[in-house]
Amino acid sequence: MRYQRANEILPEELVELIQNYIDGEYVYIPRKQENKRTWGEGTGAREERKRRDRSIYKDYVSGFCVKILAERYYLSEKSIQRIVLQEKKVDTGSVSLKR
Repeated sequence: MRYQRANEILPEELVELIQNYIDGEYVYIPRKQENKRTWGEGTGAREERKRRDRSIYKDYVSGFCVKILAERYYLSEKSIQRIVLQEKKVDTGSVSLKR
C-alpha cells in the first residue's frame, strides 16, 4: 500500500467535500471486497515465513536446542517453541521441546 495525493487523483469538488470532514489528516480507503488479498499474498512474505519455519523445525529435529535456534534466527525462545509446535502438527513425528 502506498500513499497517493488526493488532489492528483480525485476531482477538486470531492477533495473539498472530504476536507469538510477531515482536513489534512490521513484517510484509509479499504479495498472492495472482491479485490481483497490475504496477508503476504502480493509480497511473498507468507511463503518466505513458511520456509523459515520449516527450516527451524528441521534444525530442531536435527538436535539444535531452542536457545541456539533463537539466537540463530533472531527470535525469542517462546517464538521458536511456538513454531516448533505448529510445525509438529504438520509433521506426524512426536517431538519434545529441548532447552
